[in-house]
Amino acid sequence: MTRTRFAVTGILAALAAIAAGHLVAAFTDPAASPVLAIGSTVIDLTPTPLKEWAIRQFGTADKLVLQGSVLLGTLVLAAAAGLLARRRPDAATAVVAALAVVAGLAAVSRPSGSALDLLPALAALVVGVVVLRRLAVLAEPEPPRPGTVPAASYRPAPGPPSATTTPSTGRAETGAGRRTFLLATVAVAVGSALAGVAGQVRGGIRATADVVLPRPRTPAGPLPAGLERTVAGISPLQTPTADFYRVDTNLIVPRVDVDAWRLEIDGMVERPYSLTFAELLALPLIERDITLTCVSNEVGGGYVGSARWLGVRLTDLLDRAGVKGTSDQLLSAAEDGFTISTPLSAIRDGRDAMVAIGMNGEPLPDAHGFPARLVTPGLYGFVGATKWLSRLTLTTYAAEQAYWTRRQWATDAPIKTSARIDTPVPLSTIAPGRVAIGGVAWAQHRGVGTVEVRVDDGPWQPARLGPDIGVDSWRQWYLPWEATPGLHHLSVRATDRRGVPQVAERATPFPSGSSGIQDVVVTVQ
Repeated sequence: MTRTRFAVTGILAALAAIAAGHLVAAFTDPAASPVLAIGSTVIDLTPTPLKEWAIRQFGTADKLVLQGSVLLGTLVLAAAAGLLARRRPDAATAVVAALAVVAGLAAVSRPSGSALDLLPALAALVVGVVVLRRLAVLAEPEPPRPGTVPAASYRPAPGPPSATTTPSTGRAETGAGRRTFLLATVAVAVGSALAGVAGQVRGGIRATADVVLPRPRTPAGPLPAGLERTVAGISPLQTPTADFYRVDTNLIVPRVDVDAWRLEIDGMVERPYSLTFAELLALPLIERDITLTCVSNEVGGGYVGSARWLGVRLTDLLDRAGVKGTSDQLLSAAEDGFTISTPLSAIRDGRDAMVAIGMNGEPLPDAHGFPARLVTPGLYGFVGATKWLSRLTLTTYAAEQAYWTRRQWATDAPIKTSARIDTPVPLSTIAPGRVAIGGVAWAQHRGVGTVEVRVDDGPWQPARLGPDIGVDSWRQWYLPWEATPGLHHLSVRATDRRGVPQVAERATPFPSGSSGIQDVVVTVQ
């Protein structure tokens, strides 16, 4: 029981330290919270193949799994420190201090880290050491009282005793000693929970009033009726904001104070300048329907969505600055220091690349980049969709490398033509008779020309296409099918408007996006 108490002492000390650090970080920078700072460092140091494996295995829950793993590892070390505190309290204190130091170094080593980010780790250090030392005193059984039976002659008395004696130490423990330790642990646990909740609530407060979006100078046309109204199970023409995929390296969604926010445009330009959010809203706005795709999307995957974006055309901002020299990339930075490099040639070839401020008729949600983000039609997100945007720098690939470029991902990554089956659901069982095979296809900046479906080993059949809202948005499709009993393989492929079919050869997402024909199995009975 004594060993268990000391292990619990270490765990509670760690939880109290984490909660204290989390609360302090809520007032400085939520991303500097100990577990989040260490988790972010782990993400940065994780090899690309392992990252891709985590995304395949856990999907959007990969961040939760990582945070849980960091927390579990911390608690295991803390339990060991608690056991060590019984015989070597100074060494146990050193373990707790080392954990706090690691958290502090992880916080200040972030691209946006500063000396202020040491405060959460310092709070964790002080609280962790104090709780460990105090609980360790209470965890130790009381010293022998006069007349206590020596360990060598210890024999348990019949019946329930009023006190227990530890044979290995000869120390007697009263019910009062146990109650004192129990009350102390409950107090620490409750205090830690309250501090953690307070930090979470404080960190979730947006430091701005509601934003009202102006009307665009060039609005998108009315959205036509999509096939989702007649074909059950097919993805809607416009993805609801709440259902839009989110893939980024952040363990916590950044909360940006729009009143203090600035967008800096600098680098190889003649006239560097900055814009407040109000000044950005006052510029001519465009509204476009654009489908975004994550490079981590597997064949038939869900990391793709279509939305109506409102923003300022990126070329307008660059022309105002005056591009000069031989720049070939636009290096964009997020509020947290994360960077993305976009080929300048793709921005200036006529596509509607924009600094977006609105999504589906509303201001950008925090999770999708409030107050502003990049949207670049035809490029995977990792080279054209920076969220929580704060800086645009004209530079060269030879001079600067962005986050993913340093990790050997492609520098120029056009989205590959692809088609996905939404219905019937893979591995599902359906009734025989007339059903619809349907889904979506995309070939951003080129447009979807045709979609074909094959049942088992039969011929490729042309599918019926849904409404066309532009080359930068996906296209719904469906094929009526007389389903007969048995096991069936359904395949789909798309061809862009230039007559180029999607690549049939299978490829993993690294380094420039997956490819291959989706083939699903359904049972008809």
